[in-house]
Order: sequence, then structure tokens, then C-alpha cells
Amino acid sequence: MDIPHIPVLLEQVLDSFNAARIAKGGILLDCTLGFGGHTQALLEAYPNLEIIGIDQDSDALAFAKKRLSAFGGRFSYQKGRYSVVVRELLSQQELQAKIVGILADIGVSSVQFDNKERGFCFDAPNLDMRMDREQQLSAKEIINGYTLGELEQIFWEFGEIREYKKLAHLIVEKRKNAKFTSAKDLSVFIAKHFKHPKIHPATQAFQALRIAVNDELGELERFLRVLGKIPLSQDARVSIVTFHSLEDRLVKRAFREWERDCVCDCNVMRCICGGGHRKGKKLYKKPLCADTSELKRNPRSRSAKLRSFEFGE
Repeated sequence: MDIPHIPVLLEQVLDSFNAARIAKGGILLDCTLGFGGHTQALLEAYPNLEIIGIDQDSDALAFAKKRLSAFGGRFSYQKGRYSVVVRELLSQQELQAKIVGILADIGVSSVQFDNKERGFCFDAPNLDMRMDREQQLSAKEIINGYTLGELEQIFWEFGEIREYKKLAHLIVEKRKNAKFTSAKDLSVFIAKHFKHPKIHPATQAFQALRIAVNDELGELERFLRVLGKIPLSQDARVSIVTFHSLEDRLVKRAFREWERDCVCDCNVMRCICGGGHRKGKKLYKKPLCADTSELKRNPRSRSAKLRSFEFGE
């Protein structure tokens, strides 16, 4: 079976779940199953572990189901947004007690990028970018239908584009005469008006559109809120792989909040909450990144960062 995707930070992910409790068994939630690379490695490393995979991409689920069939009942999956599925799973007290790990690899897989039909790459014949192709909103609707102000907000907040106003204005003026019909049309148009010394001029704009189409930051925020409200069992671990600063910032902030013993407002002179709110500790002071050998094998891992948290005292 040809494997279409190389999982990033695989050794680091395995190490982050290298705990006695996980070795004994239990259930791990792979919130972004994708093509099953991380899940396969975890099932092989921990023979007593069960994994529930979650993904909104039907193509990825079909491939992972076939790839992981040899593990029998140790692997199962659910389709949907991971923040919703995780909330539903953790609301089941019997299941919640068995959770020993939660993994989320926040990003688009290489297969999604390379498949031109999905509309993520610069020369794609359509303008799509949906991870779940059953949803209605696509990049085409955003580019051709959103107002000037809405486009400015997307390019600034999700793409951190310095000339976001100029880009939004040019797009709005262009579509008055002809709508954008493909990712190639859009990337060529952006390249005509902008230059970048290191990356394709449309990179940040495409990132911003993809995040907006799939509500990626909103999904991550909702997921982190769920984990912050529902207490996980002693020694359960959460590992999250991010690919850009916007995602990493949210994870870093959540982990910092989870480590706080006192949750009083910073303007309060002395603690009035009584303390005792600390949920656990970060496993690493700094995020783990790809080493030189991985960067050579998989250049797309260059921006990946792994942060891990262990619940309990």
C-alpha cells in the first residue's frame, strides 16, 4: 500500500506519549487522523493502546480505515470536527476515565496540498480549500463574495499580510470585471502585484483563505476550551503540533493558563480564588521542532512545532 503522506515530528510525538500509564493501555484520541501515520506508529509502539481517530475529510478516513485494518478493534474512527467529537466523547464519563492521551496535528496534509482538485496549491484548477467537501463555504465564495472589509480582516488576522488593504482592494476591483475561478488565477494575480524575497507572493493569502474557509483557529480555540473545562484523568497527556505562529500562540496561551494555580485577575492585590486550579504541567519548556535529518526527508516539517501537556499533580 502506497503511503501518500509523511507524518511530521513522528519521533517527538511518540516520545511525548512515552509514559507508564499509556504503556499499560487505555484510549488515545487522534483528533486529526489524516492518513493515519501517527496513529499507526502509536499502535505499533504501544500494543495495549486503543485509538479513536477523528477527521472531517472523507478521503482521509477511507484511506486510514484501510491502512489500519490490521489493528482490528484497537482502532476506530469518527467523522466530524474534532472540537465537537472530542466534547461528545469526553462527556461520556466511562470513556473519559479511559482517555490517556490526546493528539492533534493542526494542519493540511501533503496529500491535500498536492491534490489539485482540492484547490490548496497555487496552480490548482479550482478555488476550493475545503477540508470537508460536504460544507458549502469555499475559497471561491470568499474571494468573489466577501466585502472589502471582510477580506481585509481575513488577510490581516489570518495571513498577517502587511499590505492587506492593498491586496483586498485589488481583488475587489478585479472581480468587478471577472470573477476568480481557480487558485491559479488568484496566485498569478497576486504575483503580478506583490513580491516576496523568500516565498511565493501568494503564500500568506492562501494561508489566510484556508484558515477562513475551515475556521481553523476557531476550531482550535473551541478544542482547547473543551480540554480546559473537562478534567482529564491523572497523567493523561495532550500533544499538539502546529504549523504557524497563530496556532502556536493559542496552544502556548492555553497551556500557560492550565498551569496557573491562582486564576484571579492580575489587578487583584491578593488571591481571592483560593488557588488549587492548576491542571498539570508542560512537558517541555520550549516546543519541539524537526531535526536536520527530518528536514532533509520532509521539508514541509520546517515550520512544525510540538507542545505537550500532562494533566494531574
